[in-house]
Amino acid sequence: MTETSTSSKRSLPTFIGCFLVMVVLVVIDQWTKVLVLRDLAGGKVITPLPGILQFRYVENTGAAFSVLSGRTLFLSVITALVLCIAIVLLALGKIPGTLNQIAVWLMVTGGAGNLIDRVFRHYVVDFIEVLFTEFAVFNFADCCVTIGAVILILSTIISFVKDMRSSED
Repeated sequence: MTETSTSSKRSLPTFIGCFLVMVVLVVIDQWTKVLVLRDLAGGKVITPLPGILQFRYVENTGAAFSVLSGRTLFLSVITALVLCIAIVLLALGKIPGTLNQIAVWLMVTGGAGNLIDRVFRHYVVDFIEVLFTEFAVFNFADCCVTIGAVILILSTIISFVKDMRSSED
């Protein structure tokens, strides 16, 4: 058996496992949004950590920080295309490195959660609001995207530092 077919056989269970984790995280995202719609629609606010964190229902028809507000169809199409490309790249093993793969899976998870909102609600449900600074209201899916982006940046920095050290030797 060649190395390529062996690594392909190893990567399929990993892909399926990551896909299932993604599905669970998307379900958590949608569940939190259903709770918010049920409990916070109508202006109710829950403040579990006064001065730090509150939950408040917001409808976002745009992207991050309400960029492209009202362009739901455009954002839905772009998001769907990017998600398809990322999933194909992950399935084909074209994303090198475990950290990079985890990062992309998290970003796909968040993108999928918000895409579901855009397609079925025509807006994204945001509800997490930090109070100690001026910042956008966000949701669980946004957290997945942000954590994935941070991991990808850190992974890139780590790779760059390793490459620099190995070129010095």
